[in-house]
Parts: sequence; C-alpha cells; structure tokens
Amino acid sequence: MEVHHHSSSAPGGTHTPGKKWTHYLWEFLMLFLAVFCGFLAENQREHMVEHKREKQYILSLAYDIKADISHLKTIIDNKKKRQVQLDSLTLLLNDPENKERGNSIYYLALQVSRRIPTLFTPNSGTMEQLKNAGLLRLIRKREIVDSITKYDVSTKNLVTLGEIENTALESFRTTATRFLNPFEIEKMLDEENNVSRPTNNPPLLAYSKTDLDEINYKLYRLKFNNRGGRRDAKKLLKQATNFLSVLKKEYHLE
Repeated sequence: MEVHHHSSSAPGGTHTPGKKWTHYLWEFLMLFLAVFCGFLAENQREHMVEHKREKQYILSLAYDIKADISHLKTIIDNKKKRQVQLDSLTLLLNDPENKERGNSIYYLALQVSRRIPTLFTPNSGTMEQLKNAGLLRLIRKREIVDSITKYDVSTKNLVTLGEIENTALESFRTTATRFLNPFEIEKMLDEENNVSRPTNNPPLLAYSKTDLDEINYKLYRLKFNNRGGRRDAKKLLKQATNFLSVLKKEYHLE
C-alpha cells in the first residue's frame, strides 16, 4: 500500500512561514495601547463630569450663602429694633403711671414676643446634599472643604441660639398673660396675625409686685439673648461674606 504524506503547503503549493515573536509582541502592544488609551479617555471623561458637578454645587452653595447674607442683614436690623422695644417696654411697665401707657405696652409686648423677625434659618439645601450624599469628595480644594465645614458649624450655632431665645420668648408670653387682656390682644391682630397699635388705651390686668419682678426678669433674659444673637449674627455675616468672596475668586463666579 502506498502511503501519501500530507504537506503543510498553502494552496497552489506556496509555503507559509510561521509568524515571528516580534509580530505577537507588536499585536500585544497595540492591544495594550488601545485598552490604555480607552482607560485614559474614560478617566478624563469622569474627571470632566465631576468637575462640572463640582462647579454646579459651588454655584448652588454660593446662591444659598447670598440668601443667608441677605437674611442675616435683616435679622441684625430687626434685633437692633427689638432691643429698643425691649428697653421701652421695661421702662413703661415700671412707670408708676403705666395704666396710662396701655396703648404702647400692649403694642410693644406683642411686637417683642414675635419669633420670626429675629429667627435665623439658613439656606442649607446644598450644604445638606454635599454632606449627606458624600459629595464633599467632589470639592478638590481642601481649604474650600474646610470653609464649608466651618460655615456649617457656625450656622448651626446661631440656630441653637435662636432656639434658646425662642424658649425665653415662650416664657415671657406666659408671664405677659398676667398683664394683658386676651380680648384686647385679639382686636390688635388681623387675619394674618399682623399687629396694629390699639386706637384706644386698653387697661392692664391687676398684677402683683411679684408679677412685675418676674416679667422684669423675663425681659432681661430677652435683652441678653437678643444682644448675644445680634453679636453672633454679625460674626456669621462677616464669615459668610468672606466665604462667598473666596468661592467667587477660586471658581471664577460672577
């Protein structure tokens, strides 16, 4: 039997030599470069996305701080007015002829017991997002992160002082019921609880010297809290103004 040997020649009888090791090395290098360049492109894209998000959050934070600055200016002004009202109310209540001062006493007592005009509530939406969603990592500049943290602490401190002041206001309102007739107070309030000065001279209720001593102490507490709140509101206003300037400079904001 004749044995036929199969040749590994290409069609047409042409011999194909084996690929050199340099060919495989070149293919590996090309594949590596393709993967590496793809990685760099994806990494660059992620950085661009994160930088864009960082700028958006900084813009939003700057907007919140601007709102805080405007609110703080109003609160500082309101606290200055309240200090005058508290001093006046103290003098009128301790005037031996205070029964002739009912018009002013009722009006001032209601004005100083209102909470909203001097209560600071920060615009903290962006701040809470940055903290609670772990987005502070987007902020590349360490000094900005530190400033954000310090500003957050300062706003919370002022809010806490406001809560203490509100407790003192509640205590004052309770004591004031021994002096003021609720039916007269009702006449001074409109449908939206805006206060108007009485057109008559509403009488005070009968009270004791102990009652007068107690309301004097409550007024003193309000004055103390009002001065402290105004002082700290000024400090926060300065901090907010400086912080906003830094954000505008570092991120080229308008």
